Amino acid sequence: MGMVETVGLVLHPRRDSKVAIDTIVEWARGRGVTVLGLPEEVGRIDCSAVAVAPGTLVRRADLLVSLGGDGTMLRTMRLIAGQPTPILGVNLGRLGFLAEIDVDGLPPALSAIDDHRYTVEPRMAVCTSLPGAGAVTAFNDIALVRIPGDGLSAIAVSVAGHPFVRYAADAVIVATSTGSTAYSFSAGGPIVSPTVEGFLVVPAAAHSAFNRAMVLSADEEVTLELLPASGTLAVEVDGAVAAHLSPGDRVTVTALRAAARVVRLGDTTFYERARRKLRVNGSAEVDQHLDEPGDVWGSRPR
Repeated sequence: MGMVETVGLVLHPRRDSKVAIDTIVEWARGRGVTVLGLPEEVGRIDCSAVAVAPGTLVRRADLLVSLGGDGTMLRTMRLIAGQPTPILGVNLGRLGFLAEIDVDGLPPALSAIDDHRYTVEPRMAVCTSLPGAGAVTAFNDIALVRIPGDGLSAIAVSVAGHPFVRYAADAVIVATSTGSTAYSFSAGGPIVSPTVEGFLVVPAAAHSAFNRAMVLSADEEVTLELLPASGTLAVEVDGAVAAHLSPGDRVTVTALRAAARVVRLGDTTFYERARRKLRVNGSAEVDQHLDEPGDVWGSRPR
């Protein structure tokens, strides 16, 4: 007997998901599998998926299928956070980091999962509690961002209760290893394997003498306190504004290990996706000398 009895769908809010949904429904019909979806999502598409509340979707699904891009995957991961249900990412647009397959790969991928021929990649999250918003969880990042015209982010950073550095910057980003290729990367942070259990603290456009990123263990906690010189800051959770902070406010961010589990079928690696998405190439100056004696790759004169 296959492992999948119920498939849950999470859809991109705008991209056309009909072909993908029809493919999933047809595959499910042939195996006696139930397909569930959220009412506001499957209601806009003519399909036979059963509309259920988010809590029911999370509770009943043996597999969640995210149809969209990285944003849809992040929303799916937040929906299922803390549960062992695997998530299959299906790309409906531009190449992303989190999606595993394109639409045409759905039937064999679903069959492989049903037959237990897949692995899961645990993904860590970062969590905090925000005034007016309560507990929030992010799989990419939590960022304290300046509001144009309202002053810089002036933030004191403490690790495990010990003061370490003060940043003056456009933003201070606390990113997971998954989020190292998102806002953190654009701010100059390192690319980190998504399997690393740690998180980053990265200043964006720092105006302070110390402008380096920090890498913390998943066992540590980081506290960000807005200094008197700071402007009012927006708190972005995976890119969406969740709250605002004023000087004197503080937030403490902790890690949540294996908060979601992403399906991997072994067709591509993180580094292949990173090379394509980030257009990683060698230095033009180095490329001109690849065939010189002493190079470390390319042909070597004999």
